[in-house]
Amino acid sequence: MPLTTDGTTERRSPVDMVSASVAFDGDPACIAEARDFAAGFLDRLTADHGQEVSGRAFAVTQLVVSELVTNVCKYAPGPCVLDLRLADRMVEVAVWDSDPVLPLPRTPEAGRVGQHGLEIVLAVSQGYEVRREPVGKRTRALIALQDDPGGAPSGMTPGVA
Repeated sequence: MPLTTDGTTERRSPVDMVSASVAFDGDPACIAEARDFAAGFLDRLTADHGQEVSGRAFAVTQLVVSELVTNVCKYAPGPCVLDLRLADRMVEVAVWDSDPVLPLPRTPEAGRVGQHGLEIVLAVSQGYEVRREPVGKRTRALIALQDDPGGAPSGMTPGVA
């Protein structure tokens, strides 16, 4: 069990510890496989753990997985690992790859075709971070499993990471 900062044992329910991982070789075919893996994970959250997942969250999670894995295939060829985890009513999508170069959002450019993946991830996620690892980097995005009760589309709150 995880320890808290004061050294006591943290108790978590089984639902809080739901996670799944899969490794890919970086072949472009893995993009569709990663989306399917994410869909299966979300289906299991509902079927096995009674966790409600909105249609928006289902689609957004697959979109984020697709964009992050596509970036690996395009800019960090080689192996990657997709980790999905239930994190306090959100799904955490984390992708590890072997390239230490951190992605940066591009400035808006009229007429630019493509290279909008990171912009899309930032627009639809409640949180985003990328950090170097001892080998490569890990990119994480958080997606709310339920829509805002007021009906507002979920996305990152301006100024909050």
